[in-house]
Parts: sequence; C-alpha cells; structure tokens
Amino acid sequence: MIVILMRLCLSPAPWLETSHWLDSTLPPVTLSLTLLFNSGALFVFLRLMPKRSPSSILMTNLALSDACFSLTLPFRLAYYFRGAHWDLPDWLCRLCVFCFYLNLYTSILFLTGLSVLRLLAVLKPLHHRALATPHRASLACLGIWLFVGGTSVPFLFSGTRVRAGLTRCFEPHNSASWKRIFILNYVGVTFGFLIPFVTILGCYGSIIRRLTATAISQKLQTGSLKRSQGRRRHQSLRLVAMVICTFLLCFLPYHVARSMHLHAVVGGWACVVTATQQRVLVVTLCLAATNSVLNPLLYYCAGESFRAAIRNASSRRRSLSSLTQVLHYLGVANILIQ
Repeated sequence: MIVILMRLCLSPAPWLETSHWLDSTLPPVTLSLTLLFNSGALFVFLRLMPKRSPSSILMTNLALSDACFSLTLPFRLAYYFRGAHWDLPDWLCRLCVFCFYLNLYTSILFLTGLSVLRLLAVLKPLHHRALATPHRASLACLGIWLFVGGTSVPFLFSGTRVRAGLTRCFEPHNSASWKRIFILNYVGVTFGFLIPFVTILGCYGSIIRRLTATAISQKLQTGSLKRSQGRRRHQSLRLVAMVICTFLLCFLPYHVARSMHLHAVVGGWACVVTATQQRVLVVTLCLAATNSVLNPLLYYCAGESFRAAIRNASSRRRSLSSLTQVLHYLGVANILIQ
C-alpha cells in the first residue's frame, strides 16, 4: 500500500521541480569547500600539530568523517544532474547512503564530545587532563565509529530500484523498507540528535554559568578581569554559539523534516502533503550536508592550538622564504665579486 501510494503521489523527480538550484548549485559548492577545508584541517592536525590532545583527536576524527563523506558527494551530484537516474553500480548507491548517515551522526557525537571536554576544562581546570587523556579520547572515538557504523548498517540493504522507467537511488524499495526506516528514524532522532543536543545545552549552560560567576567574582575582588580569563571566556562563548548554530541550522531542520516525511508516507497522508514534505526534506538534507563545511571553521575559531599551528607554519614559511632570498643575493654578490 505504501509503495503504491508513493508511485501515485510522487512525480518522477519531484525535487527537480522546486529545488533545482539546490541540486545544481549548493552540492558542487559544498563538495569543493568540504574537500578543501577538511583536507587542510587534516593536514594541520596530522602534520603541524605533533602534540596530540583529546580535543585534537576528536577534531581529527571529525575532519576525517567529513572528508570521507565529501568523496561520496560527486556520485550524488551525478545522480541529480542525470534527472534522478542512477547508472552506477548498486553497491555504490548503498555506500553513499551509508556514508551520509555515518557522517551525520559521527559529526554530532564528536561535537558532543568536544562540548564535554570543554566542560571538564572549565569545571575541573586542575584535574581535567587526568580525566580526559588522549588514550581515553581515542577509545571514545573508536566507540563512536563502531556505534554509528553498526546502527547505519541497515542502510546498506537499501540499494537501487526502478521507478517511472528510471533506476533510483536513495529511495526505499517496499513497505517493509519504509517501516524499517520509520523505526530507525526515531532511533537516530533519539540517540543521534536529542540526547546529544540536550547534553550540549547542559554542558554549555554550565560553562556559561561558571565563567560568568568567575568573571563577576574577579571584578568584585580586583575591579577588572584578567586578560587570560577574558580571552578564555570569549573563546568558550564563541564555541557555544558555533556549535548551537550548527545544530539549529544543519541538524534540527533535517530531523524534523525527515520525521514529518516518514509520517506522511507511512501514515498514508494526502498526496500533495507527501510530495511537499519530500521537497522540504531535500532542502533540509542539503543544509545537513553543509555541516561538513562549517566544522573546519569551528576548528579555527575555537581551537587555539589549531590557530597556533597555522601561525607557526606561516612564520616558518616566511622565514624560509627570507633565508632563500638572502642566499640568492649572497650568491649573486659572490658571482659579481668574482
């Protein structure tokens, strides 16, 4: 019944009717920026930051997740540009679906882990290094990969199908597939969005309260706030704003739209509602994918060691360039003297 309803309600490529500019403009831009930013971030983490801290380990895994996801974007682009026709191998379709959800939920959980680390650094400034060690951070990252990868395995069973004379990807096959995805949706919403989002809000609420109380106490005692404390407070508030904005702009709209769309399909809602929900879902899916572009900005704005590594590399490059010029001039002068 669900499959029949979908065939009646959906046009051959409904997303191309109302959001063609998204499929033709936003994905290529997202692909280019994701590859550029995350490749650069991985280079900084792996080559320019020899000292491995818990936060850098989490950020490295986050950048790795985003970079791997960006490798699947060209295939999704080709699918949309060909009018929603998949002429690539079936296994590649399954892999693209799997990688999307793997990236989505590992990103959310890595961001949550960064929030917990920041909370420990603020509440336990003397003991947080003993509590959050690089080894424990590595184990936490491994656990996140295994958990999200394991719960995303069912998407490997959703390959291609033929509808309206075209081979489709990213679409469930039958009513059983729709019901399975309906259940998985709420598993993802609960453990991959709501719990992490509440955790992040709790962490940053506690951070803001502690920093505000410390600032007030410092001002009452000395009449001014230490420069280092002011800088740390500003950095923490900047991280709070960026992570919460990422959740509200990238993750929240997609999870709401996906849940509404699945309810429309499984519940047999009116065709116009189902088609409209799918178009909204495509728009929010594009927004969710842009999180891979925003994460490198978070590394730069919130990571002092990340910025320091870039500054040091830039300084070394300028020094090397100056030395090369000096040697060149000395060589020229030596030739002239001779």
